[in-house]
Amino acid sequence: MDQVGEIREKIDIVSFISEFVTLNKAGRNFKANCPFHTEKTASFVISPERQIWHCFGTCNKGGDVYQFLMEYEKMDFPEALRTLAKRAGVELKERNQGSSGDTYKKEKLYEINILAKQYYHYVLTKHDAGKKALDYLKKRGINEKLIEAFMLGFAPSSGSALTSYLINKKKYSKQDMLDAGLGYSRGSSVSDFFRGRLIFPLVDHRDNIVGFSGRILDNDIKTSKYINTRETLIYHKGDHIFGINNTKDAIRRTNQVIILEGEFDVMTCFENGISNVIAVKGTALTDSQVNLLGRYAEKVTFCFDTDKAGQEAVKRSLSVVEKKGLMPTVIEVPGGKDADEALRSDPGAFKKAVKNDISIYDYLLEKTISSVDVKIAVGKKKVADTLLPFIAQIRNEIIREHYLKKISTELDTSYESIVREMERVEKKEKTTATTEILKLKRPKEEITEEYLLALIVQNSKDASFFQKARDVFSGNLNKNRAVGKIMDKLSSFFGKEKIFDSKKFANTLPQELLTTFDKSILYPLPVFTDAEKIIKEVEKIAKLLRTFYIQEKMRYIAEEIKKEEAALSVADAKGTGGSRVSKEIESLQKEYSALAAELRGS
Repeated sequence: MDQVGEIREKIDIVSFISEFVTLNKAGRNFKANCPFHTEKTASFVISPERQIWHCFGTCNKGGDVYQFLMEYEKMDFPEALRTLAKRAGVELKERNQGSSGDTYKKEKLYEINILAKQYYHYVLTKHDAGKKALDYLKKRGINEKLIEAFMLGFAPSSGSALTSYLINKKKYSKQDMLDAGLGYSRGSSVSDFFRGRLIFPLVDHRDNIVGFSGRILDNDIKTSKYINTRETLIYHKGDHIFGINNTKDAIRRTNQVIILEGEFDVMTCFENGISNVIAVKGTALTDSQVNLLGRYAEKVTFCFDTDKAGQEAVKRSLSVVEKKGLMPTVIEVPGGKDADEALRSDPGAFKKAVKNDISIYDYLLEKTISSVDVKIAVGKKKVADTLLPFIAQIRNEIIREHYLKKISTELDTSYESIVREMERVEKKEKTTATTEILKLKRPKEEITEEYLLALIVQNSKDASFFQKARDVFSGNLNKNRAVGKIMDKLSSFFGKEKIFDSKKFANTLPQELLTTFDKSILYPLPVFTDAEKIIKEVEKIAKLLRTFYIQEKMRYIAEEIKKEEAALSVADAKGTGGSRVSKEIESLQKEYSALAAELRGS
C-alpha cells in the first residue's frame, strides 16, 4: 500500500467529518446537511464501510477523506496529504513530499512569513529600535503575555531592514519578497513594505501566518492608520479573520462568536476574560468568513462602533449570516465606545453589555424608529422600506412573523398591510437577485439505473439475493452503460464469492466505474420490511428501465426517419431516384412499429 492509501486507511472518515459537520445515523450510513451548499433536507451521506461521502443534492460532490478536506479547506492535494499524514502519524517519504506549482510557492511564503514574524517580534521585544513601540503598547494596557500570545512585532523605520535580512542571511530572492507582500520594487532593489509600524501577524485557523497588518504609533501622522499585506497567493483580505487561531476553542465552547472592529479590541477582550472574539478586515463580513465562523458557533454577535459606518457594516453583514442559518445579535457598547476603550474605562459595564446582547432585528428596529417620525405617513414608509428587506431574509417563519407583528404595532398599521408590503419586497428581490446555478438535470434512465444498482448492492449480503435479483433484471439492462457493466462484474464476483464485501468488490472494478458504484452504496433507499418486497421493487424498476430504453431507441429511429424523408424529398426534386432511401425508410418504420408493440406489451 502506498502512503496515500495508508493514510486513508488510518483515518476514519466518519470521525473526521464529524469534527466539521453534525452527523446523524441513517441505517448503515450517516447523513447531514451538506456543508458545500445551502439545503433544508439532509442529502450529504457518508459510508463507514466504504469510507466515502457523496452529496445527492445540488452540488453533487463526493469522494474520500482527501476530497472532503480539499473541498472544505480549499486545499490542493499535496497540502491535504501533509495535513492528513500529520493527523495519522505517518512520516511522508521524500517522493510524496515533493511539491510543485502553487503548493511549493505557498509553502515558501509560509516559511518566509514565519521568519518575518520572528524578526519583527525580536525587534519589538529585544532591540532598541522597538522601544518606542513597546512603550506605546504598555500605555494601551497590552502586557507581555498578550504580546507573546499574539506575537506582536515592530517594523524598523529603515528602508530595507527585513528584506536585507531575508535576502542576504536567509538566501531568499527579491521576487520572494514581492510574492510574500513584504517588499516592493525600487528600481533594481527591494524595500520593506512595512516601516515604522507596530506589526500584527495575520494567522489563519490552521495556524499558518498568511500576512501582516501594520499600525502607525502616532495618530497625528497623515497616513493610513493601518496597512495590510497586499493580496498574495496565501492572503486574501475577504477570507481572513484576526485572532481566530487564539480564540476558536472559546468560540466553539460558548457557541458564540463576538465580532469586533480592530486588533486592539480583540486583545483587550482576551485580556479581560472575553475569549470568544475575533476582528475582520473591512467593513462587512464575507461569505467566506461566515462559512468559517459557522464551523465554530451558531450565534454571531456584532460589536461594531455605534456610528453610522458601524451600523451600515452590521446591515451589510446580515444577509450572509442569515443565509448560513446563524443567529445574529448585537452588543450595544456603553457610551458608544469601541470594546478596547470601553473595557479600559468601565470593564464591568462592558461585560454586562456582552451578557445582555440583543437580537439584531430589535436593534435595527429601535435605531430606525428613533430616527424618524412614525406618526406621519412618510416616517412609516421609511421604517418599512428600511426594515422589511432585512426581515425578508429571516429563514425561521416564527421569528419572521414576530417582527412583522412588532413593526405593525410600532407603526400603528394593520398586520395584513405589512405582510402585503413584505410580499412586494420579496417579489422585487426575486426578480433582481442573481439566480443560483442549479444542478443540471440528468437523464431519468441514469437516475433510475443508479437506484436499481443501489437496491441490489445495499441488499446483496450474500449470493442468493443477488441471484434472485439477477433473474428479475436480466435482459432489462443496457450492458453498454456503467450500471450494466457493474452488474456483469457482480455476476462474476458472486460466481466466486458467497458473501458480499463492498471493499473487495470495489477492488475488481476499473476506475471509470468506481464513482457509480460508490454512489450506489450511499444512495438513500426507502425502508423495506422484507426481501420479497425488495425483489418486487427490483422487478418494477427493471421494467421501467426497459421502457426507458425502448423509448430512447424509438426517439432515435424517429429522428433517422425524418432525415431519410428529407433525403428522399431532395432525391425526388432532382430526379435522381430515391429507391434506396425509400427502402431505408421502410426498414426504419418496421423497426419503430416493432418497438411500439413491445412497449405496449411491456
